[in-house]
Amino acid sequence: MSAWPVLGDQIPLRGSAPGRAFGRAVLRVLGWRVGGEIPNLPKLVIAVAPHTSNWDFVVGIAVMFALDLRIGFLGKHTLFRWPFGGIMRWIGGIPVDRASHHGVVGDSIAAFSQVERRILAIAPEGTRRQVTHFKSGFLQIARGAGVPVLLASLDYAARCVRFGPSFTPGEDVEADRRRTEAFFATVRGKRPRQSA
Repeated sequence: MSAWPVLGDQIPLRGSAPGRAFGRAVLRVLGWRVGGEIPNLPKLVIAVAPHTSNWDFVVGIAVMFALDLRIGFLGKHTLFRWPFGGIMRWIGGIPVDRASHHGVVGDSIAAFSQVERRILAIAPEGTRRQVTHFKSGFLQIARGAGVPVLLASLDYAARCVRFGPSFTPGEDVEADRRRTEAFFATVRGKRPRQSA
C-alpha cells in the first residue's frame, strides 16, 4: 500500500490514534488504498462519487478514520433511527429527509459560517440508484459558503479512493456540475451501470 497523504495543519482532524489504526486496518483487509492530496484548508466541500453501493459508505468511513479526518456528511434520515442514530451522528452524519424540501443547502451554508473548520462530504448523485445527472446542491453549498470543492473518487477498478483535483465554484453552477460529472464519468463504481 502506498504512503498515506500528508495532511496540513489547517485540516480538521479527529485526533484519535485508535480510530486511525482502525480505519487503516479496515482498508488493508478490504484491499483499498488512498491517493492524491487534500488541500491544507480549514473548510472544504468534498464531492464523493460514484455512489452506487452501500459499500461506498464502509470504504468512505474507513478512509475518514484512516486519515483522522473530522468530516460531516449528509445521509438519508432513516439511517439515523435507533439503534444506529447515535453512532451515525458521532461519526459525523447529518440526517436529511429527501422527501421534504426544507433548506438543506441554506442550513449547510449556515453551518460553515458557525465554525472555524469544517469538511462536508456529499455524494453528488444524492442516491445509490442510477441518476441521469448529478445534483447541484454540493456546488450551491460550496459557493454560498465561499469554500472550494475537492473531488474524491471511489475507484473500484483500482480499489483506490483518490483525492483531487479541487476547484472554487464559479457563477455558472450548471457548467461546474457538468465538468464535475465529466470528471467522474471514467471512474468505475461498485455497480458501474448505476453511475450517472
